[in-house]
Amino acid sequence: MSTSADQQGPEQDLSTWAIEPLQSFAMDARGRQLEAVRIVAQGHAYHSDQPQEVRRQWAKLLLLANRRMHSDSTGDQSRAVQQDFMLRMWVIDQLGSDDKDPDWSPETLASETVAALDLTPPQASALAGRWRDLAIEQIRDLRRHKNLTAHLDRLVNHIEPSPTRDQLLIWTELRRFLP
Repeated sequence: MSTSADQQGPEQDLSTWAIEPLQSFAMDARGRQLEAVRIVAQGHAYHSDQPQEVRRQWAKLLLLANRRMHSDSTGDQSRAVQQDFMLRMWVIDQLGSDDKDPDWSPETLASETVAALDLTPPQASALAGRWRDLAIEQIRDLRRHKNLTAHLDRLVNHIEPSPTRDQLLIWTELRRFLP
């Protein structure tokens, strides 16, 4: 007899599962299974008639599924980080920050965003001014920086004045010029 974790087909309706079994399932799930977990968790996290703490638990499961779904390729990892940043920003905006949980801490998100950027604002600005003349790899890198900073216009409103916030403000202006 197969277990629910063995099933991969459409006959498995994860939408009826409680969060605890779905979390356990997600730890070993792969591919389409993780995508199904992600979709269910996203639906619950965005369901506004649920208490905020319940929605955060579902968002945490969504983070887990997102983080486990992606391969080790550079492009896939960049997409995973960008999705991670956007979800965390959504939770901070919609459900409030929580400095006890690094996933929902604006300061942590700000620090992790800065750490994810390979270029400094002056470097990115210099390249952006002539992006049409750049090699495709450099254009992709600029685009990656634009994607990784998509949440900053909202994030800067949640963090205290600091050198990190100042740097993020520069990126919010600079991203308009990135391809």
